[in-house]
Amino acid sequence: MSKRDELRQVDADLERLRAEVAALRDQVGEIGATDAVERAQMINMADEQQSLITELEARREALANALGEE
Repeated sequence: MSKRDELRQVDADLERLRAEVAALRDQVGEIGATDAVERAQMINMADEQQSLITELEARREALANALGEE
């Protein structure tokens, strides 16, 4: 896979993960107070995905720099 192809894949993954995190956080706001365990699990999943986003953003930046892009 070329660096340009990898950059496209990282961009697609970032877009997908950002949408998933937004959806999870929206769902957390909709869960009733009686579902504390489920709420905590969803917050944890969103936080884990946010960590992946941070890693992918760093990878994207490295690829873009290697290709001379921003």
